[in-house]
Amino acid sequence: MFRSVLIKDYMATNLTTFTPDMAISKAIKYLNTHQISGAPVIDERGSLVGMLSEKDCLQVALQSTYYEDWVGGVVSEYMTTEVATVSDTSSVVDIAEMFLKSSYKRYPVISEDGELVGQISRSDILRALEIIW
Repeated sequence: MFRSVLIKDYMATNLTTFTPDMAISKAIKYLNTHQISGAPVIDERGSLVGMLSEKDCLQVALQSTYYEDWVGGVVSEYMTTEVATVSDTSSVVDIAEMFLKSSYKRYPVISEDGELVGQISRSDILRALEIIW
C-alpha cells in the first residue's frame, strides 16, 4: 500500500528558484532571509540546470577568507550541476530509501516531459508517512 503513494501528492510546487546569472550574494541573502537550505537553478526556458545549496555557498565564505576580501560572483560559479532528480510518479517509500542512502536534503521533481514540477524534501516524506499511518 505505501508504495502506491506518490510524491506528487506531497511535493512542494511553489518553488524558490535561482538563475545562473544571479549574484551569489543575493542568493545567499535569500537563503538566509527565508531560512531555506537550497533551491533549484533554472535557465531562461525554465529548464533545471543546477542546484544551489548552503554547502555550495560555503565556497564563497572560504574563498573570501582566503583572499581576505569578498569574492562574489554568480550562482553558476558555485551551483552543483550534476543534479539527482526524481520522477513525480515515484513512490514515497522509494524516495525515503533514496534519502537514507544519500546526504541530500531535497530532490527536484521532474515530470515525464522532463519539466521541473516540484521539489521533495525529507520533511515532505515524513509528513506523507505521518498522514498515511
